[in-house]
Amino acid sequence: MDLAFLENARNRYQAEVEIDATPEQIFDSFENADDWPRWATPIQNVEWTSPKPFGLGTTRTVSMSGDMVGDEVFIAWEYPKRMAFCFTACSKSMTESFAEDYLVTPLQNGKTRVTWTMAMEVRGVGRITLPIFSPIMRIANQWMLGRFKKLVEANVKQSTQQAS
Repeated sequence: MDLAFLENARNRYQAEVEIDATPEQIFDSFENADDWPRWATPIQNVEWTSPKPFGLGTTRTVSMSGDMVGDEVFIAWEYPKRMAFCFTACSKSMTESFAEDYLVTPLQNGKTRVTWTMAMEVRGVGRITLPIFSPIMRIANQWMLGRFKKLVEANVKQSTQQAS
């Protein structure tokens, strides 16, 4: 799978938020396995299976609700601007293809915009049910990205206080 899938997938969901943090602080959270379950509610555990420094080709395993486990490989890694990954294996047969892309853009107001794109293709009954639930997916992804914003801003505040 390549980055074109993120543009061409039948099922695409995009969310965007402005965060009061630097791109580097946002990537600190992306690289912290413990942060993912704190904002992305389906995620229960993240295990990086490649050593740092992370980059193109880095791998990890993500355990999610419903006993779903996804093995991922990073198909883009441009610290601190962009990272994207796709599933190389999934424990649930309904998922045919899955990828996520995170674009991190510094803004003139000292904040940073994060644009999150999720793209997927499904098999079986999912081809019927996923389009029905697409509006809920869009709302849920925007809500989760709002949780990410709160987490990153709290992390920044805590590190600022510790440095004082």
